[in-house]
Amino acid sequence: MRRLTPSRLAKSGLIKSTMAAAALAATLSFSAGAVAQTTPAPNSTSAENAAPSADNAVMLTVFFKHDQSRPLSELNAQLEKQDFYKAFPPAGIEVVSWYVMMGIGQVVTLRLPADRLREVNRVLENTAWGSYRTEFYPTYDYKPTGLAAHEKAQAK
Repeated sequence: MRRLTPSRLAKSGLIKSTMAAAALAATLSFSAGAVAQTTPAPNSTSAENAAPSADNAVMLTVFFKHDQSRPLSELNAQLEKQDFYKAFPPAGIEVVSWYVMMGIGQVVTLRLPADRLREVNRVLENTAWGSYRTEFYPTYDYKPTGLAAHEKAQAK
């Protein structure tokens, strides 16, 4: 029997399909009681004021891919017309990083309470679409767990 090496895994597509399944599972876990995308009820302000904490925080990396068929000045005018920078990021959402990726557009990583994910999505649907195509990658902070496992392994 042949041993599965990283290169064989990559060639077999197993890594990609495993990553896709994990991303889908994470996305579905956020939408487990999802309803139609409508404006939240007026009394739902507790979610808007919630701060990310160790037990409810997720990070969301958003790829804003430029529409390269249009000049930048036109894209910026559309963003301004749609109040993109006024609405994004929503108040109380932490911006972890915000980079320009040449040839792609912008990549923004946010930290937020999981129950505000829908709000961020709605802001982007209403203000970014048209200038950008968006891709979303929800993640969580694994650093403490990974470092603890590393330290435990080093102690053996």
